[in-house]
Amino acid sequence: MASYTREEARDWARAHLKGVINVIIPSFTTDLEGINEAAVRNDVRKQFEYGFDGALLVSEVVLSLDEYRRFCEVAADEAKGGQTFVHHSAWSTLEQARKALRVAEDTGAELVLLTYPPGFYPTSEEDVYTYTKAICDSTRLAVMLFPVPTWGFGSRIHPSEIPVGLIRRLIDDCPNIVAIKAEGGAPTAMGLIECYRHFGEEIVISCPIEAELIPLAQVMPIELSATSDHEYYGPMMPRIMKHLQAGEFDAATDLFWQLQPARKAKMGTASAHGLGLINRTMWKYQAWLQGYSGGPLRHPTMRIHDAQMNALRRGLVAAGLEPTKDLDSEFFVGRYPS
Repeated sequence: MASYTREEARDWARAHLKGVINVIIPSFTTDLEGINEAAVRNDVRKQFEYGFDGALLVSEVVLSLDEYRRFCEVAADEAKGGQTFVHHSAWSTLEQARKALRVAEDTGAELVLLTYPPGFYPTSEEDVYTYTKAICDSTRLAVMLFPVPTWGFGSRIHPSEIPVGLIRRLIDDCPNIVAIKAEGGAPTAMGLIECYRHFGEEIVISCPIEAELIPLAQVMPIELSATSDHEYYGPMMPRIMKHLQAGEFDAATDLFWQLQPARKAKMGTASAHGLGLINRTMWKYQAWLQGYSGGPLRHPTMRIHDAQMNALRRGLVAAGLEPTKDLDSEFFVGRYPS
């Protein structure tokens, strides 16, 4: 159970939402019939090894609500309170999302990443307000707003996806909104700058894009990077964040440039992002290169091909990191076949 009330959520966030929060994608048994608990536990142990402060427990794959509950239970049991787990409120309907919030509350999540269903087609700010407030009102947990082009609001609502006037209303009306994962207006950083300028004194502003975080945190006090596929770089992002928090900007910049070949490889394989999609198979492969469990996801899912795998592996090598020497064919089996 969360250690704060709805009214205390912002104070809790100010005190606790710091550092680097990445993602853990569910792993399945070999027959794809259930959650692979050994694989989930391995991934949580990697969190501690690499110095991450927490993880988004991804729901945006093909799994049932009961399976998501088991995934969260196993992760929480392995972490034993040592990780901040973020509930992924990515479900097909509002009612499903509400049911999933009960799972989050029961299994120890401390933050909700609020997303919007693929079938949600708002034509006004009021539509976005209504759905967002409905989620916030349905839970006692802290909530992180997520303006991002993925939702497709930019052409109908505002180019920033969720405009600051609407965010202002939501913050005023929902005391458990404690943070913004600020990607509105991508590929520019203007959405993040605007959110920080308007709301940075009230709630936590997260910069999830490491290529923006490392330079911007040298000129403005950004203390949270949540949530993204930072595990591709192994322990590097927690290490860089510590340098940034200590004001050791030359050290952070040196590591920024060291990561450039891997960064370019990751950006070069992300072509599906223009379709409003995240290739979770690719993210799982990125994590597998650094010792996470890997393994297949259920159909329908996006695929990863040799050219993409080769590019991602070469990028890590060029950055002086050491990806697994296991053959890529082993990714599709996973480290804990069962």
